[in-house]
Amino acid sequence: MTRPTRQRDDRTRWQGEDETEADGDVDLDDLDPEDLVRTADGELIHEETGLIIEEEQIDPGPEWRAFNHKERQEKSRVGAPTTQTMHDKGLTTTIDWKDKDAYGRSLSSEKRSQMHRLRKWQERIRTKDAGERNLQFALSEIDRMASALGVPRSVREVASVIYRRALNEDLIRGRSIEGVATAALYAACRKEGIPRSLEEISEVSRVERKEIGRTYRYISQELGLEMKPVDPKKYVPRFCSELELSEEVQAKANDIIETTSEKGLLSGKSPTGFAAAAIYAASLLCNEKKTQREVADVAQVTEVTIRNRYQEQIEAMGIHS
Repeated sequence: MTRPTRQRDDRTRWQGEDETEADGDVDLDDLDPEDLVRTADGELIHEETGLIIEEEQIDPGPEWRAFNHKERQEKSRVGAPTTQTMHDKGLTTTIDWKDKDAYGRSLSSEKRSQMHRLRKWQERIRTKDAGERNLQFALSEIDRMASALGVPRSVREVASVIYRRALNEDLIRGRSIEGVATAALYAACRKEGIPRSLEEISEVSRVERKEIGRTYRYISQELGLEMKPVDPKKYVPRFCSELELSEEVQAKANDIIETTSEKGLLSGKSPTGFAAAAIYAASLLCNEKKTQREVADVAQVTEVTIRNRYQEQIEAMGIHS
């Protein structure tokens, strides 16, 4: 590969170097990478000949200088940072829905009408084509479902990135936007270590559980998302909180999960059902009895699942019911 490069002035060249040799095109493949040096200005130069290979690096830092914390605070930027949860990454402006001026006074009827028209046109020009409108809809769906599930902002950001990747890889074709958006949110929950079961996800989605699972498996395989098996202990604090159980029960449930997992009981089992059975067993051992129905309702599994996992766990631990 060849490309034109420019050279520093005579002061940067070695003494005695023949200037004519350095002129013209240079074959970059012939340059030894060990001879390339990155300067403080961000330029990549060939040390022996003084050739500048890369230049005009973008400086993301501020254009002003500050020498102490007070100066930095006085010169700091304002405004929200960019976010992946909006189709335009939050770079465009929005017009407030309140019909009030900067001083909080109500606008006149004429101004209200004008603001209504401006809002309408603002919404129209924010998306330039159908692709952007679909992305806007998908990201708003992710935001809606994430709010309903009560997951933190980081999960929404990761879900938005996964959806954008699926869109760039053309994985949306032939699938519903809601289905891929829901699958992206489910994957983000698992990646961030805040697991939500497929049942919980399907409750807030407009898509059936089977389609969510099928789409999730497809996009995780195509995008190479490395997903570790969900640890049942991740569910214990939330389930115990909803059942109003003490920390003693929570600690005992974690012990049961840890002990029985080491004996291979978790292999091939649903983590939510496994966690629910451990909580049920721990509540009995700590004299804070909860019925199988109560635990099953919180964990969104059947009583039969809890009974089966419970029997396996107490037998493995040598406890007689």
